[in-house]
Amino acid sequence: MRILLVEDQPEMASALRVALTRHDMVIDHALNLSEAEIFAADGNHDAVVLDRRLPDGDGLSLVPKLRANGNAVPVLVLTARADLADRIAGLDKGADDYLAKPFALEELLARLRALLRRPVNMRSDVVRVGRLAFDLTHREANVDGNALELPRRELLVLETLVRRMGRMVQRGSLMEAVFGLDDDVQPNALDTHISRLRRKLTDSGAGVTINGVRGVGYLLRETP
Repeated sequence: MRILLVEDQPEMASALRVALTRHDMVIDHALNLSEAEIFAADGNHDAVVLDRRLPDGDGLSLVPKLRANGNAVPVLVLTARADLADRIAGLDKGADDYLAKPFALEELLARLRALLRRPVNMRSDVVRVGRLAFDLTHREANVDGNALELPRRELLVLETLVRRMGRMVQRGSLMEAVFGLDDDVQPNALDTHISRLRRKLTDSGAGVTINGVRGVGYLLRETP
């Protein structure tokens, strides 16, 4: 899961980044509106956590720009501006949720889960293919009801492939879903994670396979 965090206060940004990373989220951090627009342009984020008081303007101004560009990414506004009028303005601008500072981390995580549990064009929070079931809400995988224990990176790879089941996921998109921009990534890191995941899917009898096209990307398919 990839989150765009737009927050200019270093301490707050650092705390949020650590907390969200511990919950298997990949974080891109923008310090201001200009950086946020650059990050958001690729359209590969699953949610945006957005402060309002930014050095170059009101964070809310980002939301209409996203919507105008056809980007329906869920936006959670996180700000000290908590008056009723501010909350109404945020929602009217197109934000999906509004959380006032100070806040409890548990509530932020719960609100993010609520936003993320409704993936576009999916009717169920559990995707089933072969003997594999992936719970998008709780971010858990199982084979015939038996938990498939995966390290964080492999889980992110599987989640990304499941969300685009049957379609080729470009290598760059997988890299963006699994690694943060600040991560020190070795050239073959993605291939290593996919190789290990492919072996575990086979060993568990999941009934799915990961097919790759060299230099292009990967897709998840049910085993014939």
